[in-house]
Amino acid sequence: MLTALANPTRFLALSGRVLPWLSGAAAVVLAVGFWLVFFNVPDDYQQGATVRIMYVHVPAAWLSLFLYAMMTASAIGTLVWRHPLADVAQKAAAPIGAAFTFLCLVTGAIWGKPMWGTWWVWDARLTSELVLLLIYLGIIGLWRAFEEPSAAARAVAIMTLVGFVNIPIVKFSVDWWNTLHQPASVFRLGGSSIDASMLWPLLVTAVGFSLLAIALHLSGMRTEILRRRVRALSLQEAQRREPLPGSQPASIEVTP
Repeated sequence: MLTALANPTRFLALSGRVLPWLSGAAAVVLAVGFWLVFFNVPDDYQQGATVRIMYVHVPAAWLSLFLYAMMTASAIGTLVWRHPLADVAQKAAAPIGAAFTFLCLVTGAIWGKPMWGTWWVWDARLTSELVLLLIYLGIIGLWRAFEEPSAAARAVAIMTLVGFVNIPIVKFSVDWWNTLHQPASVFRLGGSSIDASMLWPLLVTAVGFSLLAIALHLSGMRTEILRRRVRALSLQEAQRREPLPGSQPASIEVTP
């Protein structure tokens, strides 16, 4: 299956069939999730209605890490296995990961203002998440610095692998340092510490956002493949029109 998907033409055909269903599933799951959030989730006894920000903030935080992990796997595929679509997958994932990281920071600031009394603190989790956003933006900028995609792929892959050191810092910052963020409360030893009335809507919205991210990623990969094909055809056409070395351009007679 993976060998078949290494062919861009087969990938375009398969993703074209899957993408509408995936997008529809994302819309349905998110609609159900937000219905649960606004009509079934009770207000928190301390945070009140502001706890509902969690249902966007937490999935965005998870996806900011997941998409970077996906980019790291793609970087290894580029450097080690030379997979034809590895750099395409990495390039398509970068802006999506940056968007979810930005959404995580913005919703965190909105949530933090009534809870902490300030929009921003140089908390270990907040700071490392901000560094993650800067790494995403740096990777996007590095892609744009090269005109030839294959020339950029290796440099971007190396930068992605170096930036991966920040991922465990984001994940375990609440355990390694004294931060304002609470420790892990969903996936932890001993089970979740969140009540089921709040946990299940969180999981539903997380699945919905994950489906949305995958749909956006497939769409981005398709766009990048088609962009490269158009570029290759344009270069071929330019080479075809370019006169051979040593040849003289055709003269044009002008009659008086």
